[in-house]
Amino acid sequence: MQGDKATYVHDVFSKIARQYDTMNSVLSFQQHRLWRNFAMRQLPIQSNSHILDVAAGTGAWTFAMARRVGSEGRVVGLDFTEAMLDVAKERLATSPDKDKIQFIHGNAMDLPFADDTFDIATIGFALRNVPNVEGCLREMMRVVRPGGVVVSLELSKPDRVWFRKLYYFYFYNILPRIGQLVVGDRAPYAWLPESLTDFPDRHQLEDIFRSVGLSHVRSYPLTFGIAALHIGWK
Repeated sequence: MQGDKATYVHDVFSKIARQYDTMNSVLSFQQHRLWRNFAMRQLPIQSNSHILDVAAGTGAWTFAMARRVGSEGRVVGLDFTEAMLDVAKERLATSPDKDKIQFIHGNAMDLPFADDTFDIATIGFALRNVPNVEGCLREMMRVVRPGGVVVSLELSKPDRVWFRKLYYFYFYNILPRIGQLVVGDRAPYAWLPESLTDFPDRHQLEDIFRSVGLSHVRSYPLTFGIAALHIGWK
């Protein structure tokens, strides 16, 4: 089942790579930019930080973090979908921070780095797509140095019942239709609500952060809880 999910996710994001950032803006009503900006304010980025951006996609968060580190800092963006990385590398060619960024092809469940390599490991809007949430977080914690942080910015489930119902109606009924109009294919955006159905809510994900050994875990609900930021320390 895990292998099947990985293959399906790879195919989905291969189809939408070129429209990915535009669709994120349309479908989240530009909220994803506000969420990422909030997350950036919580990250303990130093001028010499070494950061891993897991499932970096087209690199939006990778580039944002690279702007925050100094000449001694580095940001590695890893993704297993080649089409997404192609877009990221095209942007890298003209980025003023290109000397601080590296994009590599790799698997979030088996990170190709030694223990204690990075100061920060992030994953943005992708934790719900991995075959095993706990396994992915364990890998992220493994490659972070003691005192470093593991961070997830992800869609979530609103706490308020009335708003959750309204959100789910949009997510299940409206969002795939918008995706079909823009991309010409309903399937990739039908995957989004499917991926959230069995994903832990904000409080459950806090518990998983703790279960893998992270400490001082805290979470922040964003926009009435339709997204959430989780941070844990190693």
